Amino acid sequence: MPITTAASRLGTTAFDEAALVELRPNWTPEEAKIVIQAVYRQVLGNDYLMQAERLTSLESLLVDRQIMVRDFVRGVAKSELYRQKFLYPHFQTRVIELNFKHLLGRAPYDEAEVIEHLDRYQDEGFEADIDSYIDSEEYDTKFGDAIVPYYRDLVTTGQGQRTVGFTRLFRLYRGFATSDRSQIGGQSSRLATDLASNRASAIVAAAGSGEGWSYKASTQGTTPQRAFGRSSEGTSLSRLYRIEVSAISLPRYPKVRRSNKEFIVPYDQLSSTLQQINRMGGKVASVTLAQ
Repeated sequence: MPITTAASRLGTTAFDEAALVELRPNWTPEEAKIVIQAVYRQVLGNDYLMQAERLTSLESLLVDRQIMVRDFVRGVAKSELYRQKFLYPHFQTRVIELNFKHLLGRAPYDEAEVIEHLDRYQDEGFEADIDSYIDSEEYDTKFGDAIVPYYRDLVTTGQGQRTVGFTRLFRLYRGFATSDRSQIGGQSSRLATDLASNRASAIVAAAGSGEGWSYKASTQGTTPQRAFGRSSEGTSLSRLYRIEVSAISLPRYPKVRRSNKEFIVPYDQLSSTLQQINRMGGKVASVTLAQ
């Protein structure tokens, strides 16, 4: 059952309708290859994987039945490939967010969970921290040895879920049309502010849903609001539209990029406003009704 009746607009329908990817006893090499692809997609955050990057030795161990799915997930998460994509380029808080998403299929529920993994990483190292996810009771209960991790907080199961997990996972999951290295949020943490203030995160629909897929939250926690103009007397009752813009070039040297602009305009000014945003180098994230 979808966690919300608006699931189709939020992009969760695919998870509600998808079957678990599981490697059952006496699996065939073809079934193993399906699992391998699913693990790469999940653990590497839907990032593109070149043929030369594939972990062929680890794949062979799974195909030859020498390891289980859990072991393959562990191997991918500890690999130099994973470190290059997610550990080395990011601040540690962002790495922990991604580890939760990739390995447990959810976002951190509170700041205490992040601090626990920060301490373990500092005291015991990266590999010990990866083990703490995969060897946890939570992982064992949800995935065991044979199931590929998935984004489990995007659907309702009623088993150990928290409402805040749904809202926070949306800050990490941006849809099938993007990857964890291609989001406009870049290398910064998505949840640090919300976790520190112990509040739920706002839901912004994922890529492919048509509503705010590339929106980037303001670093100050607020979204500047501005209108290019006011409606004329004849259109004062027309609907207002909110245009979210992810970047605008300011007319000064050196060139400066600013994000998180929001414009409120009436319908009769919508086209001209979009043209003006385009001339300023802005990228429209979404256009929605403001009233």
